Amino acid sequence: MLLDKIYYTVNSLEGDYAYLKKEEDISDELKCVARALLPAEIVEGSKLVYEMMEYHCISE
Repeated sequence: MLLDKIYYTVNSLEGDYAYLKKEEDISDELKCVARALLPAEIVEGSKLVYEMMEYHCISE
């Protein structure tokens, strides 16, 4: 599980926190993550991948 890739979309940015939506999750639950743990260039709608305990931006 630790080595699995998890895909997220940045739903909203609020101060020091970002709210992420899991790509394959059908629920409306958002994950709150400190922006310090995320790439600096994120904006609302950015696509991220979480792997090896780090977040990275991905392009489509």
